[in-house]
Amino acid sequence: MGGAVSRRLSCFTQGKGERAVEYVTVEREAADEFIEKKSRFIGSCRPVQTEEEALDFIAKLKSQYWDASHNVYAYILREGNIARFSDDGEPQGTAGRPMLDVLLGEDIHNMAVVVTRYFGGTLLGAGGLVRAYTEGAAIAVRAARPRVMSPCTVLQMDIDYGQYGKITYILPKYHTVTLESDFGAAVRMQILIKDKYIEAFRKELTELTSATVVPYELEHRFDEIPE
Repeated sequence: MGGAVSRRLSCFTQGKGERAVEYVTVEREAADEFIEKKSRFIGSCRPVQTEEEALDFIAKLKSQYWDASHNVYAYILREGNIARFSDDGEPQGTAGRPMLDVLLGEDIHNMAVVVTRYFGGTLLGAGGLVRAYTEGAAIAVRAARPRVMSPCTVLQMDIDYGQYGKITYILPKYHTVTLESDFGAAVRMQILIKDKYIEAFRKELTELTSATVVPYELEHRFDEIPE
């Protein structure tokens, strides 16, 4: 028994005039497993950007574990507000939905998770199944390492050597990442900065350099910048 969730998640979309917001996804494909009353549960997940990628991952796991009793899945995509799950033959509401609830509860997006079960001969009951599939999804997410993706901008600046030291001194305050530094007649620097810090950075840069250094926006993207 499968299902599709049409719930609208506020962090999925960016309307006109709204700022993009942070979201959580996972860093890599990973898996972990445990035994519950002789049943083997394998939780696998990976980051995905499209529904096609999610379905390809699910198909791969179903092929890999073709002899399993169940391959239950759930996935969430920011693009299109998509959130879907399948119980894959387990009693309705005991498998796919609890897995989706793990992703919703952790505010995780752009990922797919599959929990594979090899039946061990002992019935778990509805409550036991909910707990097992919840745990299977949770251990998969932990193994894949959640990461916070923030709306960021790549800025480029042309800096005189006399100002270079002063500017690099203030960069850590804004948790920037230096992507490139080209030392020619002047220093051409590219940095990655979270959008929420741009206004304050521009203001301090203007005051520090008497408006002689003007940062240009090259790219907008979601990226991970630890603080």
